[in-house]
Amino acid sequence: MIVGVLKEARAGENRVSATPATIEPIRKLGYDVVVDSGAGVAAGFTDSAYEAAGATIGDATAADVVLGVNAPSPAQLDGVRPEATVIALFAPAFDPEMVEDLGRRPFTALSMDAVPRISRAQSMDVLSSMANIAGYRAVVEAAHTFGRFFTGQVTAAGKVPPAKVLVAGAGVAGLAAIGAAGSLGAIVRATDPRPEVADQVRSLGGEYLSIESAEVEVSKTGYAKEMGDDYKAREAELYAAQCREVDIVITTALIPGRPAPTLITAEMVASMKPGSVIVDMAAANGGNVVGTVKGEKVVTDNGVTIIGYTDLAGRLPAQASQLYGTNLVNLLKLMTPGKDGRLVLDWDDPVQRSITVVREGESAWPPPPVQVSAAPAAAPAAAETAPPKPKKEPMTPARRFGAVAVGALALFLTAGFAPAALLPHVTVFVLAIVIGYYVIGHVHHALHTPLMSVTNAISGIIVVGALLQIGQTSTVVTVLSCVAILLASINVFGGFAVTRRMLAMFNRS
Repeated sequence: MIVGVLKEARAGENRVSATPATIEPIRKLGYDVVVDSGAGVAAGFTDSAYEAAGATIGDATAADVVLGVNAPSPAQLDGVRPEATVIALFAPAFDPEMVEDLGRRPFTALSMDAVPRISRAQSMDVLSSMANIAGYRAVVEAAHTFGRFFTGQVTAAGKVPPAKVLVAGAGVAGLAAIGAAGSLGAIVRATDPRPEVADQVRSLGGEYLSIESAEVEVSKTGYAKEMGDDYKAREAELYAAQCREVDIVITTALIPGRPAPTLITAEMVASMKPGSVIVDMAAANGGNVVGTVKGEKVVTDNGVTIIGYTDLAGRLPAQASQLYGTNLVNLLKLMTPGKDGRLVLDWDDPVQRSITVVREGESAWPPPPVQVSAAPAAAPAAAETAPPKPKKEPMTPARRFGAVAVGALALFLTAGFAPAALLPHVTVFVLAIVIGYYVIGHVHHALHTPLMSVTNAISGIIVVGALLQIGQTSTVVTVLSCVAILLASINVFGGFAVTRRMLAMFNRS
């Protein structure tokens, strides 16, 4: 079979569905590759680079498998031969007219933006790949428009405060924006209705702003759900307070299959400081900000710039094309089980079924739902029916007093009848136990490995002391010395073995 790489027909699209670097893995699957002339020029890939990678320059629509970024134009679709397979971002959930048009054509259409969010499909998740780039680029656009430092500066000419950035939504795009803004030195805050993302926000140096509401719960699908009136009211109060304080707002909130929710109202925009910037990453789906114009940058009456670009990922075309091309390669690997250059559509595979819009001229949209759960796994049923373990009863005061009395009596008898030379050693031993308990018990787990090396040194002292006692006095002392040498040696060698394994985890080689 032949795989064709289309030249994008949409105006302003700089990405391409395959790069010279992804041509080789496609050819290793047994396919021949043909590329439209000039398909990769906007992304910095020349025709000669594709030819050097093993592709030929020709008509991609005549191929058996046609690859594109956006949905091909009607003229390109007219050129696709019957029984071919077209793979692109058709957006069937938002474009029913496209689905209807595809249903009248005698080929198979697969939409990459319909890849389900399950573990085995992560390598084909185009939305995450593009969202990661778009989140980074949103910060770059905001910084360019903001025109001031993100990081704080203390100079001889005065002090410059750091910029304050609010990121609404901590999904893939939001986390990328948090990381990029934080790396530039800004003070970053983030909100999200999923409480489980708080640790991810903090790990990137951001501050998670929680909204206290009874509706907040761990997401079962990995996506944020639409919240109720109580949450929305508290959310609006938070955004209103933050908009008066921050310099930059980046919104990323989307609900799968539905228009983007409104987060920032006109009153909130009006309360922002002149020169502030808002990047509405949901502009393509209606926008999270009142006043967003799809695909444009506008300035409000109070000097706030609202950026509604819908091609943020395409503004880094080389890397976006590489990641998108890699997603397509992983899909082709899944659909070419024999690596013989023959594309096989497995209707029983939930990934392949989910992305199928049209199958051989028959509409297959919408697909059946895929069971996805991001919630913690429930305990096994057997564990629920198992009899409860008996609870350990706490020690009563009488038993505790008795144990202390017995210990004191044993210590008194030892001190009364033992040789005088033994008492200093017993005292040191008891104090060592007390001090060791409180010191070792408060050592952080990250320091357990170096602590183990310290115990190796202590065990080494025991070995040396026991060696000095062998053959010096009685047979009992010699036997005890041998036992001490054996046990301390096990501790030494075992400790160094564990330490070696721990250090090997950090060895790049």
